This record gives sequence, structure tokens and C-alpha cells, in this order.
Amino acid sequence: MPDLAVESRPAPLIRGPRAATVAVFFIHGLLFASWTAHIPQVKEHASLSVAALGLALLGAPAGSVSAMLVSARLLPRLGSRRMVRGCLVGYCAAGPLVGLAGSLPALFAALFAWGAFQGSLDVSMNTQAVAVERARGRPLMSGFHACWSIGTFAGAGAGVAGVAVGMSLTVQLLALGVPALVAGQALSARMLPDPIPLAKTTAEKPRPARRFSRAVLILGAIAFASMLCEGASADWASVYLRGPVHAGAVVAGLGYTAYSLTMVVVRLSGNQLLSRFRTQAVLPVLAAVACAGFTAGLVAGTGAAAIAGFACLGIGLALVVPTVNSAAGRLPSLGPGAAIVAVSTCGWLGFVCGPPLIGELAAATSLPAALGVVPALVAFIAVAAALTPQLRAGS
Repeated sequence: MPDLAVESRPAPLIRGPRAATVAVFFIHGLLFASWTAHIPQVKEHASLSVAALGLALLGAPAGSVSAMLVSARLLPRLGSRRMVRGCLVGYCAAGPLVGLAGSLPALFAALFAWGAFQGSLDVSMNTQAVAVERARGRPLMSGFHACWSIGTFAGAGAGVAGVAVGMSLTVQLLALGVPALVAGQALSARMLPDPIPLAKTTAEKPRPARRFSRAVLILGAIAFASMLCEGASADWASVYLRGPVHAGAVVAGLGYTAYSLTMVVVRLSGNQLLSRFRTQAVLPVLAAVACAGFTAGLVAGTGAAAIAGFACLGIGLALVVPTVNSAAGRLPSLGPGAAIVAVSTCGWLGFVCGPPLIGELAAATSLPAALGVVPALVAFIAVAAALTPQLRAGS
């Protein structure tokens, strides 16, 4: 690679680190998704109103963003391998506390702590993913994020099963977290050292790294737009289908399901796709499919068209975050951890801002009109991806 001092290694030498990274991505998605089915029980246990629950749920993203900012300083010192191992312990230990919270302050604090470890683990596992990708010498990031998506599917299913048999959130997270922690710790011992920016390996005096350089800001803007669309889809897909489209309860749940399924399929094929074609060609084409499909779904206003539109959106956004993280990890004169922290923080801010932004716009106009923001942002992603030179390096 032209911008990182990392030796490309044969495939057998990175199988252990690659398997460890796959496992951590899967565990990350598995544990957090497993709690969503328990939210009504948690609400009842803490005696919260709907408004109070909404406030408490802000604890997780607030903790994630706060921890990501702290991780920017810790990652260069500790390295992603040590960060992954430490954050994995905290992530598995903090989760069960959420189920024990009996009040609004306690639930907010528990979610903040859990979110903090979630955010720290997110940036450290993505930094390790960059190390494995650079060592192998070909695109791998899409496959790692596909494993995270598969983990969320498994976690959501485990949560539904747990609720069905009357298992509490605390017991469920212990049942999932203990074996996940044992496996994760055993595998993560084989993780790789982080890539070193080229400027630190040459005799030239390196220029001071700018965390918010133009390249970081552009990649952050793309991540912000992508995650805003993802957050809007997660929270508003069923509401849109159930409300303006007048779909039944079962059909209403198919919008986000279609989005998630197409995202997993594209991510699973993403490594081969990005190995054969230029990133600056792939992302705009997929984004164009999403923009056209989602717009057509909004215009048609039928259940089938809306579900197809969300499926197209999953196709268009599937590779955005993996490729942006990979590009951030290649930025010269800036460690991959610091760059990924900055870009990931922008993405999380988009995820947090998306649902309330759509809600405010819907209150002022209508929900279909408010969702028109989504194809507009996808169009921005298409143009920005085509014009961003940092994405060309991963082609």
C-alpha cells in the first residue's frame, strides 16, 4: 500500500487475526441487538413513561460518542489489540446492568456506560480491521461489517426467544456475554499491531497530524449522511408503512427487514466486488440504485413499492461505512485509530440526529416529505464518493 508502512503477509499468517476480528464484529452486534426485544420490559421495570424512556435511550449514543473522543487519545498509546480486549470485558460486564436499572437516572447511567464500551469497542475493532486488511493486501472491511450485521440478526432473534420464554435481560446478556467474552479473549490474543503512518517510518520530519483535516471532514460527512439515513430507516420505516401507506402490522415490519437483508447480502459480496472494481465506481452506482429506488417507493406510496425502496436503500448504503473506515485508516501522517475515531464519531452523530430530524420535518410537513431527505443525502454520497481521492486508494 502506498500510504502505510505495513508488510503484506500471506493469507495463512492472518487467518488468526482475521478470525478474531470477525468474532469481535459478530459479538458487538449480537449483544446490543439482543436487548431491543426487552425494551418494553425494561420500561415497565423502571416505571417509565414513553417520554422518559426516550430520554433514557439517549444514554447509549451519548456514551458511545463520548467514549469515541476519549479513544482518540488511548488508541495510539495502547493499540487496537489491547483496546479490543479491555473494551470487550467492559462491554460484556456493563450490559447486564441495564436490566437491573429501576429508575430513569439508573437506566440512563447504565446505558451510558454500556454505550461507552460499545463505542470504544467499535473504533478499536475497526482499527484492527484496517490492520488485517493492510496485512492481507486486499479489501476485507465489507466482510467484517457483514459479520456485524449477521450478529445483529442473531442478537435480535435471541432477544425475541428470550422474551418468549420469560428470560430477563440481565440473565440473557450473561448467558450470551460469558461465552462471547471467553471466545473473544482467546481469539483476540492473536490480533495484529496497528499500521504505522508512513511519515513516522521515514527520515523526513513528519508534519503535525490534523485530526480534522479536509480529508477527515469529507469522509466524516459521507459517514454522517450514511448513518443519518440508517437511523432514519431503523426508526421510521415501520411508522411510514403503518401510517401514510396504511400497511398492516406484519407488512409494516418488512421495510427495515428488507433494508437489513439487502445490506447483509451486499456486504457479504463486498470484498470481491471491491477487489474487481474501483471503489469510486462501485459506491456511486450503488448509491444511484438507492436514490432511484427509494424515491420511486415514496412517489408510488404503496406497501410493495415502499418495501422495495428500503431494500434499494440497503443496497446503496451497505458499503459506505466499511469503505469510509478503510479509507480513514489509510490517511498519511495520521494513525488509523485517530482517523477512524473522527470519522466514526461523525457517523454516530448522524445516526443520533437522523430520527429526531425526520420527526421534526414530518411535524412541519408530512412523513413522506420528510423522508425525501434520505434520497437527497444518498445523492450527496454518490457525488462525494466519486470525487473523493482518498477512496481511490482502496480501489
